[in-house]
Amino acid sequence: MIPDSRDPRDHGTWASQRSLDEPRDAHPSEGSLPDSYDGPATLLVGGAELAVTVHLRGRFEPIDGRYHWYGRVAQHDDVDALVASGAPVVLRTPHGDAVGRLSDRDPWGRYRVGGTGRPPFDA
Repeated sequence: MIPDSRDPRDHGTWASQRSLDEPRDAHPSEGSLPDSYDGPATLLVGGAELAVTVHLRGRFEPIDGRYHWYGRVAQHDDVDALVASGAPVVLRTPHGDAVGRLSDRDPWGRYRVGGTGRPPFDA
């Protein structure tokens, strides 16, 4: 079988060439991954609203019977100023709102975000 360079399991060129700060289409299309959202969002924390870019995925977890969503918030200086790792937040996209938690700030300034239950995107 010849590997398809567009296959996300193939750690070839397509995945490594795209920066995580480049938003893809904010509205999932026929060719996008199911249960995912990449695009603009609003992070609500302590009465403040920050316009951010997010990269989100999700899946149903049969062990606990809940939907788990997760992803990264692109680097944003105001997120660092307002939020500590582990802080509860509300994430709003054009598809809805969800309560989640920030954690794991990576070396590029992106925070991991995740939650359980209804995600802030169409799943």
